[in-house]
Amino acid sequence: MLTLDQLYVNYGAIKALKSISCQVNQGEIVALIGANGAGKTTILNAISAIVPIFSGTVTFLGETISGIPPHEIVKRGISQVPEGRRVFANMSVLENLEMGAYIRNDKSAILTEIDQVFARFPRLFERKKQLAKTLSGGEQQMLAMGRALMSRPKLLLLDEPSMGLAPMLVEQIFSIIQEINASGTTIMLVEQNANMALSIAHRAYVLETGEVVLQGPAQELAANPEVRKAYLGE
Repeated sequence: MLTLDQLYVNYGAIKALKSISCQVNQGEIVALIGANGAGKTTILNAISAIVPIFSGTVTFLGETISGIPPHEIVKRGISQVPEGRRVFANMSVLENLEMGAYIRNDKSAILTEIDQVFARFPRLFERKKQLAKTLSGGEQQMLAMGRALMSRPKLLLLDEPSMGLAPMLVEQIFSIIQEINASGTTIMLVEQNANMALSIAHRAYVLETGEVVLQGPAQELAANPEVRKAYLGE
């Protein structure tokens, strides 16, 4: 579904990504794990065209999408839930969801899908008229995910969905990620909580200083002594 081929991204003189090649197959959850500064978020931002690619290509469903603007990436079927959630603070929950559907004009289907988001996140339904800035961190994460789903993505990019959440909420968010995947959405997941990421992913890539150093089935990586020592706290 998605292929990154020899991707390089620079921030000034800093080489943030060096020759990154990886892929995501339809129906998978693929996790990117690694220390802070390893390049995980940069990969998602390069796919979404939020940061410019120095060289290399991004191919999605057989089409080269590197070089096209972010809103066109969304129209192609890729939606990103950014690190830190980035909800529209002074809009209501409902308005945030409507913004997620800005590329669409099928009003009755949009209303149906807002109802589906509320069914998946009942807490959002209870707070649909509240301003997003008044929500808890967990509720904002749910809203950011619901908003991204409103564009009907084929591929959902999730950046640190568990950041700053209580352990009980982390389990709930990861359970919802699995539900979203089971309902047909392919997922690329960046996550500091490597244990949780590897527990739900099909495959994973381990990054260090902008390069892929390990890759394979998530269960195999979770059992790898190097990975356990470096990322799983053992």
